[in-house]
Amino acid sequence: MAAKRSDLEYKLSQMFMLGFQGVELSKTTQEFFQEYRPGGAIYFAHNYEAPALLLELSESIQNTRDKTMNLPLFIAVDHEGGKVQRFRKPFTHFPEPAILGEINSPKLAFAVAEVMARELSAVGVNLDFHPLCDIHTKPNNPVIGKRAFSMDDEVVSKISSAMVRGFIANKVISCVKHFPGHGDTTVDSHFDLPKIDCSWGELEKRELKPFVRAIKSKVDMIMTAHILNTQLDPIYPATLSYSTLMNGLRKKLRYSKLIITDDMQMEAMTKYFGEEDMIALAINAGADILLYRDEARCRQAMDIAYRFLENGRITAEQVEEAYKRIREVKERMLLPHSAPDIEQVGKVIGCEAHQAILQQVIERKSFE
Repeated sequence: MAAKRSDLEYKLSQMFMLGFQGVELSKTTQEFFQEYRPGGAIYFAHNYEAPALLLELSESIQNTRDKTMNLPLFIAVDHEGGKVQRFRKPFTHFPEPAILGEINSPKLAFAVAEVMARELSAVGVNLDFHPLCDIHTKPNNPVIGKRAFSMDDEVVSKISSAMVRGFIANKVISCVKHFPGHGDTTVDSHFDLPKIDCSWGELEKRELKPFVRAIKSKVDMIMTAHILNTQLDPIYPATLSYSTLMNGLRKKLRYSKLIITDDMQMEAMTKYFGEEDMIALAINAGADILLYRDEARCRQAMDIAYRFLENGRITAEQVEEAYKRIREVKERMLLPHSAPDIEQVGKVIGCEAHQAILQQVIERKSFE
């Protein structure tokens, strides 16, 4: 029999998002969502087979939610264009973001975000981990590259903020990444911990500029980078660093919306920080939502978090503050919840109007 949790524990549950296997919701995964009530799910390529099936999956997830709390789940995906696009045909597939940077048209970037938002909404996705505010500072960066809009901070600022506005205008939550900037590194945080040595003042002159512009554009979520900046924090990477997230992002940049971690299972984290410790460290640093790509690992993490709440390593005040921010975004962006119309899926995804925007991107590039 499922454990009965306290209201505070269910608020803590909202601070977790997870990935899972399959194009349908298995009985085990459904029971996990119903019992643990996590705040959201993230899709990967293995969750996608066809748009109609994806829509059914999204509604299956939403149907697990607790009706008394009345909060829809975040349903997220990395939908950037180029190499990072989990949903293939018939979704409109834009070229790598660097092309938009080369075109350097905020108006066109806004239109691209509108297309992405409409197609994602049609299958029940309400959160895109896009755009990148990373600047392609290091040409040999192994993880950012052409995912960044440009090597020019002003171009990245203009294009990313235009895309944020395009998502918001179409009721899809935009999450910019990877704070405080992953472009100035030469190590891929999927496999190891990147290290840089840069003062806050130096960051303000370049790497932070796109994030500042995104905040002004009212972005609802910022994703942390698993990067160790020894001048900001000699011990902990941004994801686990109070000085980076609370003193930097919250106080200095006056950001009041949601902070989400990058995947907590990346080796930049798991190689150097204990599985249990990093949960408390991330929450104590100021993260509102912890992201796990794997269902079993998320279940373990949530069990650990419940224990930490009981023994005081995570405080009720921290949970209440994070829950307040989560609830505000969900109520404003996701309510009232209504299932997308399955008959609209074929009319929206890859439609003629969206192909025309894609063609405009391609043609503008060809004239460069």
